[in-house]
Amino acid sequence: MTRFSHLSWRRLGLLGSLYMCQGLPFGFFTQALPVLLRRQGISLEGIGLSSLLALPWALKFLWAPLVDRYFFPRLGRRRSWILPLQGLTTLALGLLALREPGEGLSSVLVAVLIVNLLSATQDIATDGLAVDVLEPGERGWANGIQVAGYRAGMIVGGGVLLVAFDRLGWGLTFSLMALLVAVLSVPTLLAREAGRVVEAERAASVGAIAVSFWRRPQARQVLALLVVYKLGDAFAVGMLRPFLSDLGLSLSDIGWLLGTVGFVAGLVGALVGGALVPRLGRRTALVGFAMLQAVSVLGYAYVARVPSGSSLLTALCAFEHFAGGMATAALFTCMMDWADRRTAATDYTIQASAVVIATGVASAASGFSAGKLGYPLHFGLAAAMAALSPILAYLLYPGARLSAELAIEQAS
Repeated sequence: MTRFSHLSWRRLGLLGSLYMCQGLPFGFFTQALPVLLRRQGISLEGIGLSSLLALPWALKFLWAPLVDRYFFPRLGRRRSWILPLQGLTTLALGLLALREPGEGLSSVLVAVLIVNLLSATQDIATDGLAVDVLEPGERGWANGIQVAGYRAGMIVGGGVLLVAFDRLGWGLTFSLMALLVAVLSVPTLLAREAGRVVEAERAASVGAIAVSFWRRPQARQVLALLVVYKLGDAFAVGMLRPFLSDLGLSLSDIGWLLGTVGFVAGLVGALVGGALVPRLGRRTALVGFAMLQAVSVLGYAYVARVPSGSSLLTALCAFEHFAGGMATAALFTCMMDWADRRTAATDYTIQASAVVIATGVASAASGFSAGKLGYPLHFGLAAAMAALSPILAYLLYPGARLSAELAIEQAS
């Protein structure tokens, strides 16, 4: 079983840098790009469908067993994948800086798809690394740090770079993004992967790794929980940026709202949520944080119906990011509990893909909902969906049985 030989704080710093590195381009493509497309006159339906460019994040479970099975022992089981992928992502972003949307939108969208493919594959190895190095008692607060790192990347990519876009333009913005990814790759380059991989793990076939998760008696129950947990929230947030744009907010205003307010609130929410998970227990944290998510979505339904000032929008944005950070930290902690260290990258990726597929479908459908119903009814429908999440989370939570089964398997 793989371990990193560094002190705990350095290990967590490494994981934080990796998740921030992945969140940076993903944040730009999912948060900033919809605003830019709206300014280009793209319809709400088209913006909703552009979320399908994140398809590699939903399908990455198909090649996750390859990441678990193949690697260079001297470089390390996880670093064998992470380092080359970070280099390719830096190169792809640099090439993207040379091609502006005015020269051909289709080629830019293809490049976005390629960057998402690289980042999604790196995420497989990074998640496997996190399960490898963290003990169950560390996973709550460690996931808070990891979610904070990922959110930092998303907010820098989707907020700060959106503000900078007004001044720098397309080329310099993507050049800066490539530079940031390169800098965030340094901790991985300097880290050394210690320990050994058990021979049984190396001997397992790709097929055996792929089906390992599905053979557990509670696998379907776990996946059902994952599918419903973020559904209503994603349905609402899919139209948040176009909604803010249609309210008359400038690119700088939206960037400040998401890049400053969202940055601070999301980081604090992730850290607070991660710290509370071991105190409250997994199930209580999942249910309680889902309730906060539902309330935040209901707030968007209110401001869409009633004219509101900037102060209310700012407070609501802060609350939504705070609740989202808490809920994500709790969910990721449980997903680690439900992954076997022997097939960690694949097990975790199957669960993550279930979340991404569910939220991706909700986001893609959000444009049609907002286009036909209008923003007030759309956010109201999303709030009703979000209200079901804590109820289903309570009913579907598999309890200690699955964790006990995994502990026995990993000890054998």
